[in-house]
Amino acid sequence: MLDMSSQSRRHPLSERGLDLYGTPAVAVEALLRAEPIPLSVWEPAAGRGNIVRVLQARGHEVVASDVFDYGFPLDFVGDFLTQTDMPAGCGCILTNPPYQIVEPFVAHALDLAPLVIMLLRLAFLESERRCHILENRGLRRVHVFRKRLPMMHRDGWVGRKANSGMAFAWFVFDRDHSGPTTIDRISWER
Repeated sequence: MLDMSSQSRRHPLSERGLDLYGTPAVAVEALLRAEPIPLSVWEPAAGRGNIVRVLQARGHEVVASDVFDYGFPLDFVGDFLTQTDMPAGCGCILTNPPYQIVEPFVAHALDLAPLVIMLLRLAFLESERRCHILENRGLRRVHVFRKRLPMMHRDGWVGRKANSGMAFAWFVFDRDHSGPTTIDRISWER
């Protein structure tokens, strides 16, 4: 049974497990066309390596970690929210965070890294309760997809495949940024 309490259809938390939804490669490729990414990044919610593989194919060094070992080669397994330091040499956290814990995940990343790039629902911009994340924390750019991303299905999903009913964007936080946020429209299609 789907929880229909919001505009988007969500699976009940009991079905979502650790909240693994694989990021489409086209989303990462679109980000790389729109945003300069440091050579060395940390992907703390690596899952099955969707983001990591695209970054590595483009020459980036990626420290991959996750709270669970899904079979993708990780540099370490651990809970991101308990990490106290960035991996040596990494200048950026870049990930598609677990949405069950998205607010503490983004806030913790902002405490650790000078540059944070998160794939988030566009609706993340809404809400009074996120002011501590969205205001005065260096939100430099929001890269909004012109067309909805291909659906990010829950890990192990065997049902019908569909396009996403939700709007997503890459949120770029830069600790040194203090001006207004730029909103940019990008395409995942070539």
